[in-house]
Amino acid sequence: MFRPQVEGAENIPGTGPVILAGNHVTFIDSIVLPIVCDRQVSFIGKDEYVTGKGLKGRLMAWFFTGVGMVPVDRDGANGGVAALMTGRRILEDGRMFGIYPEGTRSPDGRLYRGRTGVARLTLMTGAPVVPFAMVGTDKLQPGGAGMPRPGKVTVRFGEPMEFSRYEGMDRDRYVLRAVTDSVMAEVMRLSGQEYVDMYATKAKAA
Repeated sequence: MFRPQVEGAENIPGTGPVILAGNHVTFIDSIVLPIVCDRQVSFIGKDEYVTGKGLKGRLMAWFFTGVGMVPVDRDGANGGVAALMTGRRILEDGRMFGIYPEGTRSPDGRLYRGRTGVARLTLMTGAPVVPFAMVGTDKLQPGGAGMPRPGKVTVRFGEPMEFSRYEGMDRDRYVLRAVTDSVMAEVMRLSGQEYVDMYATKAKAA
């Protein structure tokens, strides 16, 4: 249906812990990413994706559980910590973890400032970060709602990034910001998006 064209898949290590970090422009990003990877991608998703009622709810639960989504109540008081610890556990098991550093879908197709969870994960676990970019998914599902239309999308993976030089500095906010910005610069290069130095959640609230 989406006819995904994949570029740079050879940049994903075949074994060991890996963090996939990329842009997030529409809901179907989380459908396309798992189907273009040879290894299973585990990622955090809203718990409502697996608790829905009726046929639609059961189908969503079946799909997202099958592709490796880990449901977390991200709206709770400790939602951010729970998501971070879940990602750490997945990586320490030697698996691949997908994350959208923006924290939410882009409200207008531009790339927004990344949150530092991706930096914390790579510094805590030593896992390399493979940046990726979704190109064209927003054209198939504008606004992230409704049934996506058939079309072509491109998924680009960049070369692995490692930050071992900052080992033991996962509580230094300046280091966390520098690492996150380095990852987002690569995502921007791969996606060709305009960068906005503000959090997407703040832009949505404006």
